[in-house]
Amino acid sequence: RLSDSEIRELATEIRQFLVETVSRTGGHLAPNLGVVELTIAIHLALDMPRDKVVWDVGHQSYVHKLLTGRRGAFLSLRQEGGISGFPRREESVYDSFGTGHSSTSISAALGMALARDISGDRDYACVAVIGDGALAGGMAFEAMNDAGHIGTDLIVILNDNEMSISRSVGALAGYLGNLRTDPRVQRLKGGLEHVLTRVPLVGQPLARLADNVKKGVKSLVVPGMLFEELGFMYIGPIDGHNIRAVKRAIEHAKRVGGPVLVHAVTRKGKGYAPAEADPSRFHGTAPFDVRTGKPVGEDVRTFTSYFGEFMVRAAEVNPKVVGITAAMKDGTGLSEFARVCAGRFFDVGIAEQHAVTLAAGLASQGMRPVVAVYSTFLQRAYDQVVHDVALQRIPVMLALDRAGIVGEDGYTHQGSFDVALLRHVPNMVLMAPKDEAELMRMLHTGLELDSPCAVRYPRSEARGVPVAFPLEPLEVGRGEVLREGGDCAIFALGPMVWPALEAARLLSGRGISCAVVNARFVKPLDTDLLLRVAESTGTVLTVEDACLPGGFGSAVLEALAEAGMSDVALSRLGIPDRFVEHGTRQEILSKIGLDARGIASAVQGMLASRSTGGGKYASQG
Repeated sequence: RLSDSEIRELATEIRQFLVETVSRTGGHLAPNLGVVELTIAIHLALDMPRDKVVWDVGHQSYVHKLLTGRRGAFLSLRQEGGISGFPRREESVYDSFGTGHSSTSISAALGMALARDISGDRDYACVAVIGDGALAGGMAFEAMNDAGHIGTDLIVILNDNEMSISRSVGALAGYLGNLRTDPRVQRLKGGLEHVLTRVPLVGQPLARLADNVKKGVKSLVVPGMLFEELGFMYIGPIDGHNIRAVKRAIEHAKRVGGPVLVHAVTRKGKGYAPAEADPSRFHGTAPFDVRTGKPVGEDVRTFTSYFGEFMVRAAEVNPKVVGITAAMKDGTGLSEFARVCAGRFFDVGIAEQHAVTLAAGLASQGMRPVVAVYSTFLQRAYDQVVHDVALQRIPVMLALDRAGIVGEDGYTHQGSFDVALLRHVPNMVLMAPKDEAELMRMLHTGLELDSPCAVRYPRSEARGVPVAFPLEPLEVGRGEVLREGGDCAIFALGPMVWPALEAARLLSGRGISCAVVNARFVKPLDTDLLLRVAESTGTVLTVEDACLPGGFGSAVLEALAEAGMSDVALSRLGIPDRFVEHGTRQEILSKIGLDARGIASAVQGMLASRSTGGGKYASQG
């Protein structure tokens, strides 16, 4: 019921609200500024929640949330106990499907459409909103191939802003660029069919010939035929910031039926100059100063930045080092490597499966590829790690950024499962550093191995530990004792070493002597060190920022059982067997007992239970 002027006013108010709010909470700003008009048009054209919309990847759903009753909760965005930065079915009836990983929307929307058809209730639309970066993911094409074959009513809205997180890459990005910029598109689409249908051919055979000629000529000169050959009617490209044009296109798609792709061109970061100038940095941003766009707080070095430094240094001395990422050049710290080693850097787009097998192919011919990927996205390439890398014992190194608790991005992005996913894979070496100096040594070690390996490290600030050059490799499968103790031993993995040391200091003040071991390696596990320390203390606590089922603590439990050490009391601290909600990293670690106080409390509980003859094995988290 809004007039055009009121709609424009609404768009302006939404942009102002987004900038002000995200500047305080952090979040995905540039993607949402780019879809303000597109989202308003979708809500004007559809009847939600009866009509179903699936947002892909989901980080561009803030405007949708504002328009569906969540404005009052927006200052709690991505905060503990607040609303999620992604669609959640539990959060609103308007969130038809939860999304946090890429390229899933068309499959989900097609499933909804088929459920609609089977139930006999065809009076609602099923819509997928997908970015050009996500469209390059293989799963999106699998879904389009199936949807085109089935032919049911389905609308795919392509939000084309030339970006995923970094600028979109690949042949599809070039194809969409041609569609986007060719001024002949609308003339051809509007005039070609009219001209061809006026060719004065008479009789059925000639009519069929005319139809075939028309299809052949269209495939040669009309952009959008890639989608039409997949069975989709193509509408576009249209200005994604023209609300009435987008609304008309969606309404037309509903009328014509069948699979329809609406190609809307938008600008990421639109309406806020710093985000327009640097959409990659404002894709997912920490709190910032609205006036300048600069981050609030001190600029600190992270584990990610040290990984990036290592890659540049390694490439300088070894011409076989290759860097690979899946649309995460900036996020994984490979920007400088890409600049100085352009011929040895490959951004494959949102295609983790391809990234891993591409690396296997490179390594099979003597290259030393490093695949930089967020822990949560490694899950998408599990089969390739097993079948194409480990099975053939090919020396590919996986650099697993954002391992463990990632904080505000929430349960779709927590790096909980990489230890359990990789620990049981034969031929795999799995390492976790306690600090940046150890990270650099582990990466150096990995490049010298003749087998697959993975190094997992957190989304957090570095510790400020000096890095000694030249780097010395670690002895594979060897941990280190950082503190001696006779009452209990804490075996800590990666960044959990530091709260474990602090817990030991707290316990010392309470009269408890606690050893601390930096495990370093999940696989191969330092069994000799484990058995020696376990025998001397009789009580072992494992601490990991990974899921408890199948994790590092499970490996320790198995090793003790196989050694017949049933008299050793063992307890495990880690990420519990559930999906962990959003909040700051420190808030979450404290909540699940992975801070110094939680670790100290667990040790005291173990010793108290042991003194009263309690159970020997326990899990906590």
